[in-house]
Amino acid sequence: MISYIHFEMPVACLCMSFICWKLERSTLASFLPSQPLVLVYLILYTSPKDGAEVVSYRGHESEAINAPVKEDSSLRGFDMTFTIGKGNEICCQAIASIVEEHLLGREVEPLFANMGETWQLMASDPQLRWIGPEKGVIHLATAAVINAIWDLYARSRSKPLWKLIVDMPPEELVKCIPFRYITDAITPAEALKILQGASKGKADREAEMVAKGYKAYTTSAHWSGYDDAKVARLTRSALEQGFNHFKLKVGADVDDDIRRLSLMRSIVDNPKMPAGRKEPSPGSLAGKNAGPTGCVVMVDAKQVWDVQEAIDYMEKLAHLRPWFIEEPTAPGDVLGHAAIRRGIKHLGIGVATGENVHNRMTFKQLLQADCIDVVQIDSCRLADVNEILAVMLMAKKFGKIVCPHAGGVGLCEYVVHLSLIDYICISAENERNVLEWVDRLDEHFVYPVSINGAGCYNVPMDAQDEYSIEMLKGSIEDYSFPQGYYWKTGSARTAPPSGH
Repeated sequence: MISYIHFEMPVACLCMSFICWKLERSTLASFLPSQPLVLVYLILYTSPKDGAEVVSYRGHESEAINAPVKEDSSLRGFDMTFTIGKGNEICCQAIASIVEEHLLGREVEPLFANMGETWQLMASDPQLRWIGPEKGVIHLATAAVINAIWDLYARSRSKPLWKLIVDMPPEELVKCIPFRYITDAITPAEALKILQGASKGKADREAEMVAKGYKAYTTSAHWSGYDDAKVARLTRSALEQGFNHFKLKVGADVDDDIRRLSLMRSIVDNPKMPAGRKEPSPGSLAGKNAGPTGCVVMVDAKQVWDVQEAIDYMEKLAHLRPWFIEEPTAPGDVLGHAAIRRGIKHLGIGVATGENVHNRMTFKQLLQADCIDVVQIDSCRLADVNEILAVMLMAKKFGKIVCPHAGGVGLCEYVVHLSLIDYICISAENERNVLEWVDRLDEHFVYPVSINGAGCYNVPMDAQDEYSIEMLKGSIEDYSFPQGYYWKTGSARTAPPSGH
């Protein structure tokens, strides 16, 4: 039974609300003593230049916590919702409202037995949906709640989240998906057919991923706040790590962006590549404007432009051959994205978006109107695994690849599970797909993700990995704000364990 709410909110260049439940398999009567929610801020320090973008040039990482009702609780589920600082407390209150209304006192197995019904229960509160519906703060909170339930589900079965879902038969998996408002794009019958079709070869694809990992691209080298020397150093380091896809933040000044993009191109197009570097396959580079060494660059404007401004700006960057422009305008402007895609298609540049797309309905419109080339789902912006499955299935039907957004501080831990699910269960192909990697603040997690020597995510395999989002106790104690040891002394008391 759900008997415990644990909020932890982090702050440092991104920000997250972290939620954890403890469960106990007991009677409602044993839960009845009430426990107040106590919000405690956890602030993780990073340089203000890390994560800097044209719009989100100041940000933080944050979290909140309270004590368990029962020390002998048998299960815990963890989750976070992603913000960049201010407003985090609003997310926490929304999370608390959903939990108190719909979760506390419930037995967990009935929740696990029909995750589709569980999703509807959490996402369709008749009063809370008024402050959405299915977007904004209430949707972030819904994602936090349901992702925590998925984490609990995986923990109860001693499987990583991706493996829990991969092992589901198509008939069970399709019941998890919220089809409301999207049946004009994909029906349950169509989704089931896709899932059944992908069943052939699932075991081989799973074995392939476990052996090789999932191909990544890096954003870590190219934040707007970095000087040229740091960009050059980090780009060379990324090449040595096996990366061949690189993303640069743009949009503040076109001349500066041309200079920075030219610098990056001069490094990644240099034929003197690191020794032992594996050549990418031609199929993995198809339609990506790859350079002579097989390296690909992408650019991200973080919603800074109007429609015509985006077209004009990209015409000035076209000679540097980016694969796509990410978030060229407001994320909800479907027709604006369509106009931009038409306006730059002759340049051979694609359009990507999704990090800030509110819900499956907006993705439906982006796909129906053929506005984007790359679908960038976010593990915390959409309302959890259920809604993400819906978007992945629509992407498969409309012939678009899914390349999730991730930004460090837990998002990378999440999305490797989602990309594995997409490849193994839905799309059955991933030669052109790449998964974002940002090497930031992973050291605060119990099961941090890692990259292998081929520039691929290693697959989470530990039976206790679940959704990979549990934080280290020492990090919580050190960075709780304002009472944490770091904020009292200026230094962390607890070093991350070896390997973090």
